[in-house]
Amino acid sequence: MSGRALWFVILVMAFGPPGCNDGGGSRPRSSRDVNNLPPDERDATLLGREVYDLVDRAVDYRGSHRGRPGATLRIMGIESLTTTTVRRIENVQLEPVVTVSFRQPTGREILSCRGDSQVLEEAAMRGLFTMMCTASSGAQRPIEVEK
Repeated sequence: MSGRALWFVILVMAFGPPGCNDGGGSRPRSSRDVNNLPPDERDATLLGREVYDLVDRAVDYRGSHRGRPGATLRIMGIESLTTTTVRRIENVQLEPVVTVSFRQPTGREILSCRGDSQVLEEAAMRGLFTMMCTASSGAQRPIEVEK
């Protein structure tokens, strides 16, 4: 194989065959707009995206630190307070359990949600994952949200 043909094969393998880009990276993954969801699903989706991100980062931290989980978000380089949420992490048998709560719960249907590494597996397989959420009434229930 000539040098030019070899480079062509390498480029095709790296970037895919010409014309096969479906533009998936430019479209939002979610099939439904968050603003069009019912209030409880909207709240759970907002919290769920943070839970997913934090669990992903906690699992990544554990993997890059010889199996030792981050004891706190600060140790992992993550802020525990944002403008709208409070974030917490605890480790149960080396598994991170992340809880995200709204700072101002007034007018919210869902106050907080929590998840563990299971959310990563579910989202990878189905694009959806289930978290346990606490409603404003105090009741806890599982809610499924899109990744």
